[in-house]
Amino acid sequence: MFFLTCQICKKTYAPNTLQWCCSCGGLFDLVFEGELRVDALADRPPTLWRYREAIPIADDAHIASFDEGFTPLTPVTIAGKSLLVKQDHLFPSGSYKDRGATVLISQAKALGVQHMVEDSSGNAGAAIAAYAARAGIACDIYVPDSTSPAKLAQIQSYGARLYKIPGAREDTARAVQGAARKHFYASHVWNPFFFHGTKTLAYEIWEQRGFNAPDTLIIPTGNGTLLIGAYIGFTDLLRQNLIDHLPKLIAVQSANCAPLMPNWHGNPSETIAEGIAIAEPARAAQMLRYIDQTGGDVLTVEDDETRHAQKQMAEMGFYIEPTSATAIAAYMKYPAQNDEVAVAPLTGHGLKSGKK
Repeated sequence: MFFLTCQICKKTYAPNTLQWCCSCGGLFDLVFEGELRVDALADRPPTLWRYREAIPIADDAHIASFDEGFTPLTPVTIAGKSLLVKQDHLFPSGSYKDRGATVLISQAKALGVQHMVEDSSGNAGAAIAAYAARAGIACDIYVPDSTSPAKLAQIQSYGARLYKIPGAREDTARAVQGAARKHFYASHVWNPFFFHGTKTLAYEIWEQRGFNAPDTLIIPTGNGTLLIGAYIGFTDLLRQNLIDHLPKLIAVQSANCAPLMPNWHGNPSETIAEGIAIAEPARAAQMLRYIDQTGGDVLTVEDDETRHAQKQMAEMGFYIEPTSATAIAAYMKYPAQNDEVAVAPLTGHGLKSGKK
């Protein structure tokens, strides 16, 4: 049994509602306690759907999938320190957003949705468009007009209708909400089914580390879809006594757009890390709560640090976009302990961005 609950008024809704927020305007959380069947994993395919019982889709017939997931967890040395990188830039659409898209679009398919809308700085739009195409659902994607041309071409190639919105990322979010009065809002921010896809990052890291949690996760953070998902996933594992601690969650933001920092001036400027250029994240309070509960922190990086990290990763054979490189830049100055096991997800492929 699972249901949606409003963060503000605590009203509950059935999971098959077509509403994207509570009638009071509050964000939804999904109350769902799936069980991981550790004994069954050895016989299952290497996809994120190997954790089937922990994913809130009732009927397998509704699953929209490209057999995605179980991306490599690879050791590297950065600034003389050991780091494990989770290669989520290798997903079908080129970013970790496929984790959330496969679950959210499967839920939309289960609801009989015929037409959906989404807003994105690029990667989420590409993922939603790809999985909508897989499910046979018409799709409109709203993006800032500054979005990199490579991402725009990718979104359109899936057959989605593209709307380029002038102004900041927040202007794009406001524009799509008008369209959401007519069509299903497949929002990677407002719809919590998305987080129950991104939480599989935690399950995979745990399994790939011999059923052990790392000490620290260093995550590029804009709207927080991966950070929130990771928290949910590791909390699931802790609830089932499959791990004995929650990893510290380190949110990485651009110094030019860092709303999670207590002293941030609130006036964003341009950054090469377009995927985390979110000045007003809807779930900021939720992210800060999870960071605090895990003993984590918020780190900022300058664009020059990001460029340097991106170049260093390329020289080791990893071609990642600038947003992804912010986690590497943050780790370069993170005061890691000698025995600390840290993981950074490589969130997006370098081919998605023409910026250097």
